[in-house]
Amino acid sequence: MKRLPTFMAGLILGSIITGVTIGQNSPGKTPAAGIAAKNYMVAQLDEITSVPCPCGTSRRAFASPENPVATIHLVNIKTDSQVHYHKKLTEIYLVLEGTGHMELDGASIAVKPMSTIMIKPGCRHRAVGKLNIVNTCLPAFDPKDEWFD
Repeated sequence: MKRLPTFMAGLILGSIITGVTIGQNSPGKTPAAGIAAKNYMVAQLDEITSVPCPCGTSRRAFASPENPVATIHLVNIKTDSQVHYHKKLTEIYLVLEGTGHMELDGASIAVKPMSTIMIKPGCRHRAVGKLNIVNTCLPAFDPKDEWFD
């Protein structure tokens, strides 16, 4: 796990290539209260408070109203995660630790560390097993876009 911080930085930078710059000042506008806006965002995932999610618990970086582009989550999968889907969101899972399987539209796919899965909108899915994953969400995660049958 020593390589995790470097890997996470590479994943964040590599997965948010959309042509949108987050936090850039508009031409001719001065930042409020004299604080310069930046063309980047930084988060320390292990310092973000975990929140419950259909999969277990999640630490969600870059989840803010001013960021519509993407979010990245560090997720601890519980063994009985709920089947769900998203109408707008694409998710990319990267398994960091553990073994199990993904249920994807009824198919069962074995996963282990360094398995990656792209889950497109409309795909009913859940992870099964004790897993730690990184989940990149495009566009940014919206809790209103979690659907259950």
